[in-house]
Amino acid sequence: MALLENHTDEELIDLLRQDDQQAFETLYNRYWKRMLIKAYALLGSEIDAEEVVQNTFINIWQRRDRLQLKFSFHTYLASAVKYEVMALLAKKDRYKLVDIQEAYGINTQDNSTQEYLEFVDLSLHIETTIQALPEKCRLVYRMSREESLSEKQIAEILVISPKTVQAHMTKALKTLRISLGSIYISLLL
Repeated sequence: MALLENHTDEELIDLLRQDDQQAFETLYNRYWKRMLIKAYALLGSEIDAEEVVQNTFINIWQRRDRLQLKFSFHTYLASAVKYEVMALLAKKDRYKLVDIQEAYGINTQDNSTQEYLEFVDLSLHIETTIQALPEKCRLVYRMSREESLSEKQIAEILVISPKTVQAHMTKALKTLRISLGSIYISLLL
């Protein structure tokens, strides 16, 4: 295993796709503690955080042959943990809602599956729209929205002026508004 510890994440992912369990264990050991801290910060429960991180790594192992990364493994993993946290919170809220409904004899229809599918469609539409942006514009948008960097920080990292950062963000947001507007119009028709 010591030999794999010196491999990059990309090399380990390639090995993982070939069913290399040591590559998986190396990635797990490299990231589990960071992901546990992230999950704990979001959930406030060590038990729930451990469950989320375990589920995330189990899903990665189960999907290892189909694993496609657009960005770094760390970014992929952090997003996967965030979605597992959201799923756990939604599940807990659903149980609370069911308990309240049962206690008061309220009978409502569960639209969570439909809402989830609509959320997935919307997320895919947004991602497709972002992918269609020019490279620099897309990079500025992701740095702003996904990494929460300020215009000044983005300008310093990309060695461009803050006005250029603003211009890229304006273009990205306008494109998203137009794209999302077409979805809402199609839903109304």
